[in-house]
Order: sequence, then structure tokens, then C-alpha cells
Amino acid sequence: MSYEHEKLTEEKVFKDPVHRYIHVRDRVIWDVIGTREFQRLRRIRQLGTTYLVFHGAEHSRFQHSLGVYEIVRRIIDSGFGGRPEWNEDERLVALCAALLHDLGHGPFSHAFEKVFDLDHEKFTQAILLGDTEVNAVLSRVSPEFPQRVADVVGKTYKDKLVISLISSQIDADRMDYLQRDAYYTGVQYGHFDMERILRVMRPAEEQVVIKSSGMHAVEDYIMSRYQMYWQVYFHPVSRSAEVILIKILHRAKALYKDGYRFQQEPGPFSSFFDKTITLEDYISLDEGVLFTYFQLWMKEKDPILSDLCRRFINRKLFQYAEFDPAKEYRKIGQLDALFKEAGIDPEYYLVTDSSSDLPYDFYRPGEENERVPIYLQLPNGELSELSRSSDIVDAISGKRRTDHKIYFPEDILEAGQEDNPLYKEILQLVRG
Repeated sequence: MSYEHEKLTEEKVFKDPVHRYIHVRDRVIWDVIGTREFQRLRRIRQLGTTYLVFHGAEHSRFQHSLGVYEIVRRIIDSGFGGRPEWNEDERLVALCAALLHDLGHGPFSHAFEKVFDLDHEKFTQAILLGDTEVNAVLSRVSPEFPQRVADVVGKTYKDKLVISLISSQIDADRMDYLQRDAYYTGVQYGHFDMERILRVMRPAEEQVVIKSSGMHAVEDYIMSRYQMYWQVYFHPVSRSAEVILIKILHRAKALYKDGYRFQQEPGPFSSFFDKTITLEDYISLDEGVLFTYFQLWMKEKDPILSDLCRRFINRKLFQYAEFDPAKEYRKIGQLDALFKEAGIDPEYYLVTDSSSDLPYDFYRPGEENERVPIYLQLPNGELSELSRSSDIVDAISGKRRTDHKIYFPEDILEAGQEDNPLYKEILQLVRG
């Protein structure tokens, strides 16, 4: 039997709080899970700084990746098998892409990417195609197999149906992280009837479609996603922690560029500061490394770096205030000047941050980041875009919600009002 079709002599299972069990019978999948690059995902949290708000949110991208794999496995093996629209030759590439879709995430994922202008999908592809243990396993299937998996991740794969399983408006990635994040944060918003959705999923020529009788389960899923974004993912306290995390890295980078002599040299970060990152540098960095340096940098002589690290490690976060840039566009300039006059560096202690989400959209040709809509399969076999049949989805289609906040060190301003009257003026202005 070829390596591609080789099965384990005994099925392996992972006990999982969301899916009960994650099943592995394919030798390729088991070997990929054992690679250094995949095991690294155990050391990267799925929700970044959210654990500072919801204390149970300590789960990892390793857990999530296994969950996405399990959902795709169930869709393919239980729902698509034997249907003429599904090409069974795509099974293994779909399973591997599901398992490995987040392989390139860095520590604290999106915050880290923002500071160093990185793209985790490009690093995922680089790991799949580079001199790595993952590549060695995938290459045993065939020399071109790593590229096939990378193309699915990059959304350029020839079979759009395979891409839609992992990246679409109703995909295995979202179905896992909504439920998993809801479970670990302890909220109810992210729960929906996934079993029903899996039963009504159908393969079509270019994407997964939903049998029309399952429309209400999809409505529930979309509303769950909407609630999770605003109640968990965009939580202002979590955003405050992320703001401080970003400022720590910006400060360390600025000091490095200025030739500052660190008491603890930022060796693992130097190539990121210099933009000379190698694949090995990237793979070697995880959240444990960042925490170690943040602990050490609390003792640095630079007061800003030391203070920011202390705040992050000990959860002494910035306070926040609502901000409407359309009506209060002069406020930031005024605050910037007052911060400088008061001796507080606004570059690190006055931050505006925005969150924005589009819960569902239909196809608008020519628009940036076009979204392929969710289609319902009618009894006569025809396809109908979801919002045409659902009043609930129609009500939110194409409606982007954006939230703006100002983050600032209220503790410093409150404590120093008697010594510096400017602090009181700043507080009055920032609070509106």
C-alpha cells in the first residue's frame, strides 16, 4: 500500500471537549501531527491576550487545528463520500490543509504580525514548502503534494470546493473556533447546531452549499459568529492588553535600532527588528520566549519598556474611553499635546484602536476582498443566495460595524493629579 493510502494498525484518538473525540486513521496525518512544526502550535494560544479577560481561554492553536481537521474529516467521510460532485482523490489534501492551515501563526498571532508586518499564511506556506519536518512528511506522499497543500492554504488551489471547506463564510475553521472559543471562555454565544449543519452540507462544483432545510441552523451559526466577535474577540480589555503588547515590541525595536544596550539582549528578536528573518528564526519563536523576555525586560533601565512589560505581565492595563473619530477628530491632537506637556510619551501611552467586522456579505463584483456567499440548495437543485431566503441574514448582510476607543494610563493620571494639574485636564478631555 502506498504511503498516501496507508492506515494505522489501530485508530488513534484525541479526547476533545468540543468534538468528544478526534479520530486519526491515516498514517500521513499521524506523522504530520508528530512534527516539530505542528507541535510548536501547543505553545501558541488560540486567543492571544483574551486569557487576561476570560481566564479559561488558555487553549492553543494545536487544539484548534486538530478540531478543524476533525470537522473536515467528518464532512468528507460521512457527508461527501459517494457523491458525484466530490473527487475522492482530494481527500488527503483537504485533510492536511485543514490540519495545517494555521501552521504559520506566530506568538500572539495578529498583534505580532502587525508589529513586524508579517503574514501568517505566507509563513504557513513557507513551512509547508521549506526544509522542515512537515515538508518531509508531505513529500513522501508525492513530490508535488506539499505544493498542493500550500495552494489550498493560499486559496489558489484548482479545486475551489476543497478551499471552501477550510476558507469560506461557513467553513470548518470558523465552526471549530466559534465553539472552541465559546467553550474555553465560558460564554454561550458561540454555540450553534453544528451537527445539523454537517448533515445538510452538500458538495457543489466550486463550493460547499447548504440544503435549504438547514437554513435556520445557518442563521444560528451566523448570529453566533456576530455575538462572539463583539462579546469576546473585540472585548475592550483584551484589546487593551494587545495594545500594550504591541507597544512593548515597538519599544524594544526602537531601542534596538537606537543602539540601546539591553541588560538582556533580544537575541531571538534581532532578525525581526532587522527584517532578516529566516524560517528557522520564525519557527523558533513562541509565546514562552516572549514571556521570558517580558519578565527580564521589567528590570531594564529604560522606564518605558520596563513599565510596559510590568503592565502586561501583571495585568495593569490601560483604561479605555469611547471615541468617535468623525465628531472628535480634534481630540487626539489636543491629547497628544497635553501628554507631551505633562511629560508622558503619547507614542506609547496614548493609543487609538478600532475593531470592525462584517458578519455576512454577498458577492459584489469588483469590491476589495470579495466574499463568496453561502448558497442554499433548493429542492429542485437550484442554488439561492442565503440572504434572499433568510430575513435575519438579509437584515445584517453587508453591514459593517466599527468600534473606536482611546487607551490611556488612567492609573498614572489619577495618582499624579496633585503634582501635575495637567493630568486632571487630560482625564477630563479623554473621558469627554
